[in-house]
Amino acid sequence: MRTRCSRFRNNLHRHSQGVAELVDNPVDYKEILSKVDHTLLDVTARWEDVKAVADEALAFQTASVCIPPSFVKPVKDYVGNRMAVCTVVGFPNGYSTTAVKVFETEDAIANGADEIDMVINIGLVKAGLSDQVLAEIRAVKAACGSRLLKVIIETCLLTDDEKVRMCEVVTEAGADFIKTSTGFSHGGATFRDIELIRRHVGPGVKIKASGGIASLEDAAKFIALGASRLGSSRIVKLVKQQQQQQR
Repeated sequence: MRTRCSRFRNNLHRHSQGVAELVDNPVDYKEILSKVDHTLLDVTARWEDVKAVADEALAFQTASVCIPPSFVKPVKDYVGNRMAVCTVVGFPNGYSTTAVKVFETEDAIANGADEIDMVINIGLVKAGLSDQVLAEIRAVKAACGSRLLKVIIETCLLTDDEKVRMCEVVTEAGADFIKTSTGFSHGGATFRDIELIRRHVGPGVKIKASGGIASLEDAAKFIALGASRLGSSRIVKLVKQQQQQQR
């Protein structure tokens, strides 16, 4: 009985410690990896680079592999149903027309994309034209059909009031995820932004933290704060390093 009570107290302590304990236990790597969109969106990416990222996604069983639109078809042909294929629309600046974003979405899905990460038009947000942002997200969501839609709001460019308004818009539009960042602007996900988004986004919308996730401790904390997905090119590399150090 004493052993069982001691084990219970230890488990409770680990839960309360949250972030640090999550990454101390190698078993929990799977929990982190299962939420990762393993990403390669470099403009210089070649097929051999993209294929290597797809191989890593398969080997580490990440949530998806996120790659440029031009590689969707060959990647889908390569991974088949073994891995979800994610790609980007209106990326990275978001100022394409709605018609272009809808076409990009339809083309990506025709090529085999399972998930779409779209960038909103930041200028419309700054102009207070949130109704137009709403209409655009709805149009892209309609083009997605049953595929997942993640909406990138580029938090580093928005005020807190604008972030809150975009939580409302993304929720109303029926998107599946709200995503913090492209990783191509001057800032990425922050703990504070995830906390803010969690308070204001609707219950049916999940959160993707993306951009600048520099450690497994950060990854674990983003998850603890409410992120269901992590957009990252680093986490698989960090897990590899940890596993090598433990051997």
